[in-house]
Amino acid sequence: MRNRQLHAALAAFAEEAAFQLASDAADGAELPFEVIELSGSRREAPLYCYRPLTADFIDERLSILGRLTSFAPAVHALAACGGLDAYLVARGENGFPAQPRARAEGALRHFLTRVFEDQTDFELTTDRMARAYEELESIVMEGRALTEVVAPILGLALMTDEIPLGEGLSLTRSGAPCLDDAPADATRPRDDGHQVVLARLTWEAAPGDEAPLRHAQVRLRRLLTGLRLYDATGFVLARTAWARTGGGAWQPFALGGGARPRGVCVVPQQQEDELRAFLSLIGRRTPRAGELAWALGRFELATDRMRPSEALTDVLLALRALLEPEGPQTGRLAGRVAALCALPEQRAQVTERIAHLVSLERSVVAGVAPEDTALEDPVEELTGWLRALLRDVLCGHLDSDLRAVADEMFAEEDARQRTIV
Repeated sequence: MRNRQLHAALAAFAEEAAFQLASDAADGAELPFEVIELSGSRREAPLYCYRPLTADFIDERLSILGRLTSFAPAVHALAACGGLDAYLVARGENGFPAQPRARAEGALRHFLTRVFEDQTDFELTTDRMARAYEELESIVMEGRALTEVVAPILGLALMTDEIPLGEGLSLTRSGAPCLDDAPADATRPRDDGHQVVLARLTWEAAPGDEAPLRHAQVRLRRLLTGLRLYDATGFVLARTAWARTGGGAWQPFALGGGARPRGVCVVPQQQEDELRAFLSLIGRRTPRAGELAWALGRFELATDRMRPSEALTDVLLALRALLEPEGPQTGRLAGRVAALCALPEQRAQVTERIAHLVSLERSVVAGVAPEDTALEDPVEELTGWLRALLRDVLCGHLDSDLRAVADEMFAEEDARQRTIV
């Protein structure tokens, strides 16, 4: 067995599906049969047998099976595999959907049919499960090595064991069954008593793919960016993550970091879909180049800083890239941020506070800035405005040309004032 998570997910689904199918049969649902002639029988007295059409029986109940609690984890586990096309072809599919989830659902249907193939009952035995799983794994894992990475995330708490995020990535709290074989150092209780949550990433590396650790670092960093845009807690990846390939021993590797979270973001069960959808949207819309990408990188640097005086310049540089392309000598940054982020009656005060922070930047460079305790609240407020702008642009609520949006708001306000006069 090379993919423990896939095996566990499919075994759980097969067990629950077996109970459901057996219950349906016991309640009177008829299992269809076909009559086939046995090869080698004498022509004058042919022999026939009845073959159960298990696939048809299962296909008729796909909507019911799709509501089982183990269905979604099994589909996610299959969708993370890279060889589903080959498996579907091996099972007789000539054409299959382009969407990964649809292919995974089709593969799951074939797998379940294979488990109970030619059987008149739906008793799940070890031999049936092993035969079907070994066939699937040998095809989807051919030439590939399963790589797993776990990395603690500080500042996050979950109300359920796991939140699958797609493409082999999930958020999992310590104590969940899927973490039974995780390294002890990764799941050790924290000194502050807060919940231990791990980002868990699994994928199949094929020859020529990106280096596993590099791939993991990029995926984890994108996850962290999405979380930081979702909430102002200031999530942090632990300094150490662990990786293993092909079910081997866990090996530690270093991650960046150093900052500390400013609190704990608790994700209630009813908000899990919202978080999943938000992270998916951010992941799809995050640019790789341009002013927005550069500003997002500066936002990341700011949230990684240990001291607010160090974060101040990063936040201001990010805001200038988005809102002050003419250069800081124009002095338009404070007013444009206030126009976009403050209520009309509060814009004057917000403009003044931002202008004060801009002036403090020079003091930071000169080494005569106020103590960090005095800067903590205003810099956090400024970071919050940057976070809101980045989030709204990436989610499509604001046009990416923020300068033009702010100037248009100024023009509308001037026109309104002239009308009043």
